Amino acid sequence: MIEPLYSLAGVLVGLLVGLTGVGGGSLMTPLLVLMFGFHPATAVGTDLLYAAATKTAGTAVHGRHGTVDWRVVLRLGSGSVPAAITTLTALSLANWRAEGMGNLIATILGFALIATAIAVFFREAIVGRLAPYFSGADERRIARLTVALGAVLGVLVSLTSVGAGALGMTALLILYPQLPVARLVGSDIAHAVPLTLIAGLGHLAIGSVDPWLLASLLLGSVPGIIIGSLIATRVSDRVLAPVLAVTLAIVGWRLLAS
Repeated sequence: MIEPLYSLAGVLVGLLVGLTGVGGGSLMTPLLVLMFGFHPATAVGTDLLYAAATKTAGTAVHGRHGTVDWRVVLRLGSGSVPAAITTLTALSLANWRAEGMGNLIATILGFALIATAIAVFFREAIVGRLAPYFSGADERRIARLTVALGAVLGVLVSLTSVGAGALGMTALLILYPQLPVARLVGSDIAHAVPLTLIAGLGHLAIGSVDPWLLASLLLGSVPGIIIGSLIATRVSDRVLAPVLAVTLAIVGWRLLAS
């Protein structure tokens, strides 16, 4: 049945997603594991389908405004989709319900959250330092690196539901410094839709999705995202980014220490 407490969690995460733009996986998955005690694989699988539903709406908006570079999306997908399928096949064969597998997923999730915190807090410095090396790079080299980035994200997202947002966006800003930021944001969101959908359906196939949890989260998160988006312009990024980065780092460390 619909659980109001999970819907409330969806509202809170939706608010933060609307305010900061950081993917819900960075916030929802550790919340489900640490606060509600779900198996890491169940938290990841459920969150992936949740993300696919919410990011579809975002892609429609960006597509309508022409802020999606489908060339970048295709390159990312060429790497991420095969990597996601391979990862999920391995996860199924390895018996995801085993305690050891749950601990492994939680550990990788912890490292991913800390990496996300670094990407959020130091994005400008990281991009400013590395982007000049790719500003005049050969197009074929950029294409290969983008496919490789997609493969890394495919593995990471399939195991943790984290990475397609802050980490993927930071890498795209480095690889494509000549493209407008809005176009990269739209491309990153558009790529996340097939990736999270395929990974989520894969988790559904192996049984690591809780349908009622998914329904409860969506019931709360949709209005939360709308409200957060409406008030986002009234809150400074200089306040939100450090708070979010510190929160993600603490949660990541908590997962590593548990």
